[in-house]
Amino acid sequence: MTVRTESDDSEIKVNMALNSSEKHIIVIGGGAAGMFAAVTAARAGARVTLLEKNEKLGKKIYITGKGRCNLTNNSNPEELMQAVCGRSKFLYSAFSNWNAQDTMRFFEEAGLRLKEERGRRIFPVSDHASDVTKTLTAQLKQQGVMIRLNTKVSGILTGHDGSFIGVDMYNCGTGARETMMGDACVIATGGLSYPSTGSTGDGYRFASAFGHKITPLSPSLIPFESDTEWVYELTGLTLKHVGFKLMFDQKALYEEPVAEVLFTHFGISGPAVLTASSMLTGRMYPQGYPGTRHKTDHTVTVSLDLKPALTEEELDRRLVRELNDHHRQDFRNAVQGLFPKKLLPVFVRLSGIDAEKKADQITSAERRSFGRLMKNLTIQIAALRGWDEAVITHGGVSTREVDPKTMESKIIRGIFFAGEVLDVDAVTGGFNLQIAWSTGYAAGIGAAHKEGEKDELCNSN
Repeated sequence: MTVRTESDDSEIKVNMALNSSEKHIIVIGGGAAGMFAAVTAARAGARVTLLEKNEKLGKKIYITGKGRCNLTNNSNPEELMQAVCGRSKFLYSAFSNWNAQDTMRFFEEAGLRLKEERGRRIFPVSDHASDVTKTLTAQLKQQGVMIRLNTKVSGILTGHDGSFIGVDMYNCGTGARETMMGDACVIATGGLSYPSTGSTGDGYRFASAFGHKITPLSPSLIPFESDTEWVYELTGLTLKHVGFKLMFDQKALYEEPVAEVLFTHFGISGPAVLTASSMLTGRMYPQGYPGTRHKTDHTVTVSLDLKPALTEEELDRRLVRELNDHHRQDFRNAVQGLFPKKLLPVFVRLSGIDAEKKADQITSAERRSFGRLMKNLTIQIAALRGWDEAVITHGGVSTREVDPKTMESKIIRGIFFAGEVLDVDAVTGGFNLQIAWSTGYAAGIGAAHKEGEKDELCNSN
């Protein structure tokens, strides 16, 4: 067999790790998908080593769900697939073999109490994302998984037949290098989002070196930047219960009848914005994200309906009542009950109506124009925020080159992929972590070469 290593003058320690009759599985990446793949493979009877370049496991889990960790969504497999942004068919087998209810049962049987919130989002009762990582870490230790922290993989090794045989790695603190041999490898290194957590594209480099196609990469579940000046005047304002519509080159791309939008110093954010970004990023940057603050050449707008429960006619009748009830007041005071205090002066200015004009002097044309503006407050979108704020990566290892049942590479035997490194992503609501659990399960079982049953994974001690 041949071992490909980096050229280096330092001594390389070779750990053959082949003395046992058990299969030795090497998992690269100690995030959600990697930890779950490691637990799965170990419970399926394999000997597992988990390699993580950070000083601790689950670093990205700690910041998910604003530190609370929305770990899944209590949906059936069909609903999970509907939440995936393209290529959902690839996940059919993974979701069928390990669904949201399996995830909930696994964590609850491992001692983590869960609760369901709006939109069927599932959180730990404690509201501490750290408890998710602690639960997974305990399961790893219980199953005898060897955990190597501060260990970065620098290369993946193949034998004469082109199949996986081991990895080159080094200690991030001491620089000591070694080679570890194994029977299979799960690459669960994440994407490019939140690079401070260690997601720096290592898996893409490994995969592309073996000839895998990496589809264009761009940040997703990300806030929008705007060049609309009045937006900055509203920094800190949250509008709740507004209609939301995203337009891309004059075509409606995404809508929410009742949404929440947060105004920031750079544009807008909030749950609706993040979800909409997952529909937008691939269209906005079809060749991949070119860098921070790269303004799009497309026409992208967000339209807010400030009174979604009212039709234009009903809103007009409401305006008539407001103006009649306050007919002696200035216009800006007559309509102040319709808006948050911070929005009122901006909106009156946008309407073009003199703020000091008496309410009883407002013409029917001005009133109707004002109502239409309330139903269609438009914000120009210039760009997406960068990788530092992206929840997930859009793009990755092409799913056409990966077996959907086992997550094994169709190019290199013995290499498996799990989680964000794959070209699959979903909207907000716990769906992306469910992708991590489902693909991690498939990769762990596939790497261990055991069909296995879900109940065995859930119920074994």
